[in-house]
Amino acid sequence: MTDFLRHCTGGHERIIAAGSDLLEEGHSTGHLYILLDGRLEVVKAGATVAVVSEPGALFGEMSLLLEQPHTATVRALAECRIYEIPNAPRFLTENPEATLTIARMLAQRLNVANTYLADLKRQYAGHGTHLAMVGDVLQSMVNLPPQQVSPGTDLESDPRL
Repeated sequence: MTDFLRHCTGGHERIIAAGSDLLEEGHSTGHLYILLDGRLEVVKAGATVAVVSEPGALFGEMSLLLEQPHTATVRALAECRIYEIPNAPRFLTENPEATLTIARMLAQRLNVANTYLADLKRQYAGHGTHLAMVGDVLQSMVNLPPQQVSPGTDLESDPRL
C-alpha cells in the first residue's frame, strides 16, 4: 500500500500516542487514515486480529465504503504518525486512482478470505460440524447483495451465553 501515499492530498499529518485509539469499533468518522510510521493493532469484538506497521497501511476504508460504523478498533501500540484525510468521500470522488487502489486492496483481501474458506471447506467436508456452513459463507461472498451482510460469531448461537 505504499503506492497509496502518492495519492494523499487534502489531509494532514497527526501523531497518535501509544495506547490511544485511532478508530473505535461501532463509531463513524468519515475519515481515511494512512499509517506513515509506528505500530497499530486492529481489535474486533475484543480480539486482536492484526498488528500493522507497514507504511501506507490504510484504515477506515471499510466503514467509509459500506457507509457503516467502523468494524474494528484501531489502537496505537507505539507512537504513530498518520496521514488523515478528513473528507474521505470527496477525496475518493476526486481521486479515482486512489479509489481503484483501495478496490484492488479489498479484492486481494477477499481473494485471501475465499481461498482460506475454500481450503476449510475441502478439509472439513463431511465432518458435520459448524464448519459445514463454510460453503454457505463462500456462496454468500459471491452473490450477496449490498447491505445484507450480517457477520456474527458462533458464540451468539450458544444457549449457555
